[in-house]
Amino acid sequence: MKGLLKNFRFRKLVLGIADAFIVIVAALLSDYVLKGLHHVSLTPRQLFISAVYSMVCCAALMFITGAYSKMWRYFSARDYISCLTGSAAGVLIATALIYVTQDYLPPAYIALQVVITALGVCLFRFIFKQTFIEITEVNHDGSRVKRTMVIGAGKAGRTMIREMLGTVRRSKPDQVSYLPICIIDDDTSKTGSYIEGVEVVGTTNEIAKYANQMNIEQIVFAIPSCMEDDRQRILDLCSKTSIPVKVIPFISDLVFKDSNKPELLAQVHDIKVEDLLGRKPVTFDNKDVRDFIHCKVCMVTGGGGSIGSELVRQIAKYEPRQVIIVDIYENNAYEIQQELIMEYGHSLNLVTLIASVRDYYRMNQIIGKYKPDIIFHAAAHKHVPLMEVSPMEAIKNNIVGTFNVASLAQFHNVKKFVMISTDKAVNPTNVMGASKRCCEMIIQYLSQQKEGCTDFVTTRFGNVLGSNGSVIPLFKRQIEQGKPVTVTHPDIIRYFMTIPEAVSLVLESAAFAKGGEIFVLDMGKPVRIVALAENLIRMYGKRPYEDVEIKFTGLRPGEKIREELLMNEEGLQKTDNELIFVGKQIDIDQEKFAEQLFSLTKAAQKNDEQIAINALHKMVPTFTTPEEFNSRAERESAVKV
Repeated sequence: MKGLLKNFRFRKLVLGIADAFIVIVAALLSDYVLKGLHHVSLTPRQLFISAVYSMVCCAALMFITGAYSKMWRYFSARDYISCLTGSAAGVLIATALIYVTQDYLPPAYIALQVVITALGVCLFRFIFKQTFIEITEVNHDGSRVKRTMVIGAGKAGRTMIREMLGTVRRSKPDQVSYLPICIIDDDTSKTGSYIEGVEVVGTTNEIAKYANQMNIEQIVFAIPSCMEDDRQRILDLCSKTSIPVKVIPFISDLVFKDSNKPELLAQVHDIKVEDLLGRKPVTFDNKDVRDFIHCKVCMVTGGGGSIGSELVRQIAKYEPRQVIIVDIYENNAYEIQQELIMEYGHSLNLVTLIASVRDYYRMNQIIGKYKPDIIFHAAAHKHVPLMEVSPMEAIKNNIVGTFNVASLAQFHNVKKFVMISTDKAVNPTNVMGASKRCCEMIIQYLSQQKEGCTDFVTTRFGNVLGSNGSVIPLFKRQIEQGKPVTVTHPDIIRYFMTIPEAVSLVLESAAFAKGGEIFVLDMGKPVRIVALAENLIRMYGKRPYEDVEIKFTGLRPGEKIREELLMNEEGLQKTDNELIFVGKQIDIDQEKFAEQLFSLTKAAQKNDEQIAINALHKMVPTFTTPEEFNSRAERESAVKV
């Protein structure tokens, strides 16, 4: 701070000396021009008095108008007006004082001196600013400086600006540093004020205006306590500038050092798709989860997949007695196994098994041998269009596999069985969604039976960002390869959550489940896929529809325009976590369901597709065609409009 003040005082001194020189030159030049035009010239005494008085008065007036309160690199049009006003007023006041106390000066001389002084003062600052920018854009040691807009004039913004200025001075070769040029804040009382010499220029509605006007190269969002609706609104405005955006984590996620002050600049990260979800990341009660997992034997089917591997990671944190990974795909199983070995070494009792949930006898062998306390069932086929082409695989893997593992869990007295479901199970329009709804019904069917001591629970959530088969990795590949971004329909919407959120929901739901519940997460507002694609393109610094084409390819087989999280009959009940709800289970005729399940399984074993699909329609009455569902959804949307 002392160094910054010292540098700032030095700059004021340099400006003062430069302005004094300009005023003297203006006086001499004005007199010279008058001589050349054959006017009466000033005497040496008059010229000396005029120069001294003008120098003192200009310095005083420019100080009052704030011409010396701004660092050179932050000079704006408003600051040039201050210089113009201060210098012109200074010369005129000096002339008035000379007239009262000394002598008369020719009007032509006064006019010339005002013009030359004002232009000289402003021109000097403009040339110096441009030279300063060119020098600092690439420092003497080769480090790169980015012109940065900081959003937020609060404590975090103030700290961020101090750190940026310090980093610019200490930047190393080939290191990118950030030079704060302006500040944006919605508190209009702060507009026009300065933080460390950087001006608060306007509100968030003017982000695009000032980003363009000030040649901004980087935007930093520095409001860690911002409410989720405002956060999304501001980030949407930022993304429309096509300028890279970095954000400070939510205040609950900031890492504090021993001094109890966070180093903010080190914690900023590029804006991520999850920053545009429209809500703060969901947090959960880790104590309940720790008590639930600690010293338990936990088995995860599909443990190498996106959700399964994150389940294993989070379970490992809570010191389980043993973790059993079961997966049919050896590469994924190997990767998560090696990751956990590197992280925990021998302190984690880890077993990795290659096996299929379709194989009843293999599952019986595994559960009987390791006797898990908790089974998390994440193994499933989830890709809608692929399962429309191969429906038997969805039925065998999802339905038969779930029944195998769940019924064996009941037989071996596993304490809790947690099945991971999807919003596509609600009013399904495709085989994958219908198979997952059937899995939910299997869990309910088993929970209604009085045999065994197993608590059965289902967790249902929407699309997971970054998971295998997610739309986001596809969009990123398309943008990076310079190809059009493909969206199936301009009106298609989806619910999104992050993988850690999804897994936290699974763990906390399992922790306080009593058996038979379907847990649903409040996932915020649904997201239009085309808006997601547009924002992702802007995050790459490109313009949608201009730099990157968005191509609408039509709905895929079995695809809905919008997803739902609850069926009409289920309703909602609150839980201790305000963002987790319980859907009321629909009663199942156990005898009828068992007969239908037997018929479906028999048809699947014979690969009799027609009989199997018909049986699935009978078991899941809400299973309809996508054409019927989408036409109904479009009619409902038209009525709302």
